[in-house]
Amino acid sequence: MASPSKKLTDVFQNSHILREEAKTCVYFCIWKKLCPEKIFNYLTCNLNSLSQLVTFLANKETTMVYENVLATIGNTPLIRLDRVCKEIPGTILGKIEAFNPGHSAKDRIALFMVENAEKQGKIKPGDTIIEATSGNTGFSLAMICGMKGYKCVLTVTSKASQEKLALLRSMGAEVVVCPADVAPNDPRSYYSQAEQLACDTPNSYYLGQNYDLDNSNAHYHTTGPEIWRDTEGKITHFICCVGTGGSLSGTARYLKEQNPAIQIIGIDAYGSILKKYWETGTYDVAEIYPWKVEGLGKTIIPENVAFELIDDFVKVTDRNSAVRARQMALKEGLMLGYSSGAALEGVFKLRKHLKPEDVVVVLMPDHGSRYLGKIYNDDWMNQQGFLPTPTDELHQTSPYSYQHLKRIYKVYRRKYSRYIRQTLKI
Repeated sequence: MASPSKKLTDVFQNSHILREEAKTCVYFCIWKKLCPEKIFNYLTCNLNSLSQLVTFLANKETTMVYENVLATIGNTPLIRLDRVCKEIPGTILGKIEAFNPGHSAKDRIALFMVENAEKQGKIKPGDTIIEATSGNTGFSLAMICGMKGYKCVLTVTSKASQEKLALLRSMGAEVVVCPADVAPNDPRSYYSQAEQLACDTPNSYYLGQNYDLDNSNAHYHTTGPEIWRDTEGKITHFICCVGTGGSLSGTARYLKEQNPAIQIIGIDAYGSILKKYWETGTYDVAEIYPWKVEGLGKTIIPENVAFELIDDFVKVTDRNSAVRARQMALKEGLMLGYSSGAALEGVFKLRKHLKPEDVVVVLMPDHGSRYLGKIYNDDWMNQQGFLPTPTDELHQTSPYSYQHLKRIYKVYRRKYSRYIRQTLKI
């Protein structure tokens, strides 16, 4: 017996609806999150016009009642960033993942990975799911574990904000805070701690978002198709922060399959090794030093990062990332997270390479409520020396201003001081 999806395709092919109108119908159905079963019977009853279909679908789904909160994950909006990017050529669109119920893109991967593990028989209700996280995956995982009947244990770095830690605990997760400034293979690192907990805890499962390719597959099946659909295939650039690599790699793989000319731009932090590894293929420990922006950059090479799909890598500073996030709140009414500011800073760094006809989609990973004690707190910004002044490079373009040169000196001093000490053995 043919599936409803196959029957629906046959109806479109054999009806009076034109091919382009049929495509519009499908897009409308996806937007409304309708399944073929809900509309098949009506479509087969002499439906001859698109307007009838749209009227029917609108009437059927006005209540927007969902089975549970997990059914609302995905289909996040693209929002024009015309105010904050008014001097940048092209159409700049933010893919606002804060509209997910867990307020971040990590809802997608957490649900996809857990459900795949269930299908493969790796976990059952009552088991413990363990993960190393910067915070967002942890929140999504805690939300899903609570609904599905799993225990949740999370290891996080001391870099995580107090708001993030409180959110994780509020969802019932057990949180283990680990030092941020240690090597990945150090027994105290949050990676090592998660692996050890998985070994020591009976009936436990280590999710492993850095290495499980279901991370990127989640975005291949959701984020990529959404962007392609909502831009009507007009996207020319995709800009995304790179941490575990799932968001960028899965989305990029889908988009490149549709149009290989789409430019994929990865955003990395100073202190991370990802950009250097992309350029040289070598793991250079001299590149590693502490950074503050959360949700991007790594001191390991995650298997989910498809370096071959990346056309360019851009590094951004902690300070500029924080300032850009605050600018979006003020100018666009979008209170987004630290890494969203990093992604926007990437757009500004690329502005000289953009053309008026370009369509740029920037993935904005999470909500700003998790950073109230950091980038949205003036005292914290002052302590870091991050608050903008009329003389800095975000307000004037001179690369030779005193403040600009002073910041460059600080970055290079941090970057090479460890290398010099190791070389001279001092």
